[in-house]
Amino acid sequence: MTSSTADLTEAVGADIAVVGAAGKTGRALVAALAGRTQPRQLVRSVRRPGQYRIDLDTGEGMAAGFAGCRSVYFIAPNMHPDEPSLLGRALAAASEAGVDHVVYHSVAWPYSPRMPHHLDKARCEDELRSFASQRGLRWTILQPCAYAQNFESVLTGESEHIVTPYRIESRFSFISLDDVAEVAARVLTEGADVHHGAAYELGGPDALSVRDLVRLIEESTSRSVSVERIGVDAWMARYGQNLGIPGRARLAAMFEFYNERDFLSGSKVTEALLGREPTRVRHLIR
Repeated sequence: MTSSTADLTEAVGADIAVVGAAGKTGRALVAALAGRTQPRQLVRSVRRPGQYRIDLDTGEGMAAGFAGCRSVYFIAPNMHPDEPSLLGRALAAASEAGVDHVVYHSVAWPYSPRMPHHLDKARCEDELRSFASQRGLRWTILQPCAYAQNFESVLTGESEHIVTPYRIESRFSFISLDDVAEVAARVLTEGADVHHGAAYELGGPDALSVRDLVRLIEESTSRSVSVERIGVDAWMARYGQNLGIPGRARLAAMFEFYNERDFLSGSKVTEALLGREPTRVRHLIR
């Protein structure tokens, strides 16, 4: 089944648009919004009913996709080589469509010059603030740390093996994807009157390395988990062939960054926005 911008009349009641609704984060956000509102799901390739196609690289369909919406949540494709241009087109379309509030999905530590995709998000944050001040648009930025669900197959028992291209002692403030989606849903539904002008860094309550994660799984279950440490080039040869040259370069830079330092964020902001303690990794283990 396919949908086009002409089909948007079917979603006239939607007042929140999710750009990137087909990805991992977008799907989680759509699920979190269920029961609160029926968001308009804007995607690059329509795969199911309720999705509407837009072209981020040209801007085609975006103004129509945002029409009638008060809020837009923008998630760029992972490791895109020019995210600021994508956001710039989306902001122009949002302004044209009369959108009041744009929520941008950024990342913890956006200003990290050694990670090009993080630095692009820092540029996007700056572009959002500048554009909004000139056009009267209201904005919020979410900056999540690494998802615990990056290791979902091991957490759920689907796999008993981890392959990592960075040292297993580096620690991360792993946050549950579902918690990020819940925060995003609250920000969108509570609206700009509450959240305009805020940049929220979202970390989980535990600082865990891959070694710690394995130990936690083995202590919580009867399973044994093995870890294979390989070089970045070997990881790319095994898993990264479909990323393209720019994507592989950006991912390699991130792995090298993780190889030398921790990637940590506090959890108190997450807790305040959720109204509860963020989900601990041990509660995601099956």
